[in-house]
Amino acid sequence: MTETMRAAVVTAEGVQVRDVPRPSPGPEEVLVRVRAATLNRADLGVAAGHAHGAMGGPGTILGLDFAGEVAAVGSAVKGVKPGDRVTCSGSGGYAEYAVADKDRVLPIPDRNLSWEEAATLPVALATMHDALVVNGRIAKGESAMILGASSGVGIMGMQIAKFMGASLVVGTSTDPDRRARLKEFGADVAVNTRDADWADQVLAATGGRGVNLVIDQVSGPTINAAMRCTAITGRIVNVGRLGGAKGEFDFDLHANRRISYIGVTHRTRSREEIRAEYAAMRRDLWGAVQEGRFAIPIDRVFPLDLVVEALGHMKANKHFGKIVLAV
Repeated sequence: MTETMRAAVVTAEGVQVRDVPRPSPGPEEVLVRVRAATLNRADLGVAAGHAHGAMGGPGTILGLDFAGEVAAVGSAVKGVKPGDRVTCSGSGGYAEYAVADKDRVLPIPDRNLSWEEAATLPVALATMHDALVVNGRIAKGESAMILGASSGVGIMGMQIAKFMGASLVVGTSTDPDRRARLKEFGADVAVNTRDADWADQVLAATGGRGVNLVIDQVSGPTINAAMRCTAITGRIVNVGRLGGAKGEFDFDLHANRRISYIGVTHRTRSREEIRAEYAAMRRDLWGAVQEGRFAIPIDRVFPLDLVVEALGHMKANKHFGKIVLAV
């Protein structure tokens, strides 16, 4: 008889918690008994029935990162054993059990992290290291700006920028309470992109030069102002499109400032590319993770049965840090 588990599944009637077959790990996979999973912006699209790379459609189990105990390992997996406390990125994390590729399984640092705290780490660390370091080429002494800095990934980005030696970090948020907290997590300057002069504020903070690197999680209507406050020969890495996937683009401004505009996503990456992304992150950041240098505040914890309410809380865009499901 097939063993079952409870999971948050996309259906024609919306997201529902159902009994579904428990997955089994492939040769290069790890099966985890999930204790906590965190919400990511991409989950909203999948929950609404949209494809996100290979994920999507009826029957999809939501969830991109999760923490728990190893339940079983595939025949080609080394260095991980049943009972180990791990935090992972993969798919299907809103469930009692989930599988992850062996190279996206991270040991939980031995410093009394809760399951909820551990589950906040994988996607944020890998995404922002890839944006800031690999694609953004942040160099010690440069300035960086995170657009949409009060999300979990944005909060991690500010900390990574500081750790990599950024001389000035700018964070943006349109909410005054969240904006006031950005300096707790690495921002030297916090601005409101709804201010008509927000680009001028960034230019003033950088002596008129503009920031060397912009990590853009907003896109849409902010892109031209973002280019205005990007330094000549600076870089913009397009990570997210919370403000809109399309908008007016000032090509002349882009050319005049000689900006490198770089797009990133996980949807079109191969397994080997994602493995390389995680290896690079571990090389540069894992020692600091073990020392407790990076942390994302937890906004709210919902039980798995309240997954619809949790997704609604994220869609309302009122959270600061990570929203977590306890499984």
